[in-house]
Amino acid sequence: MVEIFTDGSSRGNPGPGGFGVVMRYKGNVKEISKGYRLTTNNRMELLAVIVGLEAMKRNDLKIRIVSDSKYVVDAINKKWVFGWQKKGFKGKKNPDLWRRYLKISAQFKNLEFVWIKGHAGHPENERCDELAVERATGSELLVDAEFEALTEENNSLL
Repeated sequence: MVEIFTDGSSRGNPGPGGFGVVMRYKGNVKEISKGYRLTTNNRMELLAVIVGLEAMKRNDLKIRIVSDSKYVVDAINKKWVFGWQKKGFKGKKNPDLWRRYLKISAQFKNLEFVWIKGHAGHPENERCDELAVERATGSELLVDAEFEALTEENNSLL
């Protein structure tokens, strides 16, 4: 089984943010992290899951995704995301990322999502948090183009 641990961070909501992913399979560990100049915590939590799945080289393995995000885990485990999809994500935040999640997750037959309490001493979750914060506060911040376009559009309506 592959274990994918994820976390997202935002310094302000919206504000600079980042995500961290720790992947573990048969004693091998891979870490992935990126930072963005303007985003939200929920976007980073969801993006961490997506990036972890996109990094998979095989789709025939059981995958356990461990996250401290109720937003992500509940939307998937309680199948809310499929209802949102049927309604075209109308009125829902992060439709671009949810569509991206649905596309990548469809490639896997055996996904399990587990929620854990954040900042509770879980070693991999703590490491993901360190990676996310490090990237969120770093100098090499990427542009979350979808989010910034929506933010700019909403601000022009005020």
